[in-house]
Amino acid sequence: MRYTYDDQNIFAKILRGEIPNDTVLETEHSLAFNDIQPQAPLHVLVIPKGPYVCYDHFAQTASDAEIADYTRAIGEVCKLKGVENGGFRMISNAGENGVQEVPHLHVHILGGRPLGRMLEKP
Repeated sequence: MRYTYDDQNIFAKILRGEIPNDTVLETEHSLAFNDIQPQAPLHVLVIPKGPYVCYDHFAQTASDAEIADYTRAIGEVCKLKGVENGGFRMISNAGENGVQEVPHLHVHILGGRPLGRMLEKP
């Protein structure tokens, strides 16, 4: 699959400082911020600062430093928000069938309440 990054997506604009965000954590290669339309008491988005469309694009082309930083940023957000004790869900949608709404890799960290089953059998 060929990936074309749209530098006008909302997360690219957040990274450029054109749109404000409620920052939870910022590292050299990652940014985490509270979702403006939370689906749970805790709903944080974690994005890489590089132009990656989805997780497989990131995994195939990001540098080792970016991959390590992003993975550790996700872990640090979980620690900062205290989700280890009650559990959490981490979701990254990809493409049309995965219902990806913003074409910039992002992970949703959700917690703070029982989340139910992720998918039901058809």
